[in-house]
Amino acid sequence: MTSTSFLDLSDGRTIAYRFTPGTGPVIVFLPGYMSDMNGSKAAAVFEMARASGLPCLLFDYSGCGESSGYFGEGTLTRWTQEVLALVAALEMPDEKVVLVGSSMGGWVMLLAGLALGDRLAGLVGIAAAPDFTDWGIAQMDKAILADGETIFEDNPYGPEPTPTHPGFWADGQANLLLEGPIAIDAPVRLLHGQRDEDVPFDISLQLAERLRSADVQVTLIKDGDHRLSRDGDIQLLLRTVAQLVLPRAAQVPSES
Repeated sequence: MTSTSFLDLSDGRTIAYRFTPGTGPVIVFLPGYMSDMNGSKAAAVFEMARASGLPCLLFDYSGCGESSGYFGEGTLTRWTQEVLALVAALEMPDEKVVLVGSSMGGWVMLLAGLALGDRLAGLVGIAAAPDFTDWGIAQMDKAILADGETIFEDNPYGPEPTPTHPGFWADGQANLLLEGPIAIDAPVRLLHGQRDEDVPFDISLQLAERLRSADVQVTLIKDGDHRLSRDGDIQLLLRTVAQLVLPRAAQVPSES
């Protein structure tokens, strides 16, 4: 893994990132909610890109990991702006971008993809969770958030409860995507475990219907959970990313 660099934004935020240069479309990995660039899936994509001579960008949203800021101020809009700022700041011979989004990162992936327009070369969603501030929150909790209070839920991945702050929720409700067509024409690959207890796999099926692109494929992993971080899951992810960015002869082979 390369060393961490930092991008200073005009409002004082400092965004931590790692970048490996190369030739071809840049692969940008977008972490999930309260996650950072040190996860196993992000690291695997980064190493695959570096070994293949492809540019790849990992980063921490503001308020997460090594980036500055307070997590409670984070929103989808804010974090999408950080993605776009990093892509604009890095020197890349090829202007095309492939976004890989995990869970909430799949929602950021869609928002950033819409903003990138013709620069978008493809999307890979891993248990993508667009609109989870709507379908993933109980009506009673929505009322609490609308009153400006933070809610806390049990966290299956750590000892501390997971907060949802009112600003994040309100911004999510302003960025709902599954209610109508999504004007993305690039190839899209969606990976989803059928044993995902956090994001129903039906969300990926709904997303496939809403995307305007004719080149959309959904892969369901029957025994896969939300994280999809087992060795076989990660190999599937690497093959899926490779199919979008590498010549066929150089794509990641299947495990024998």
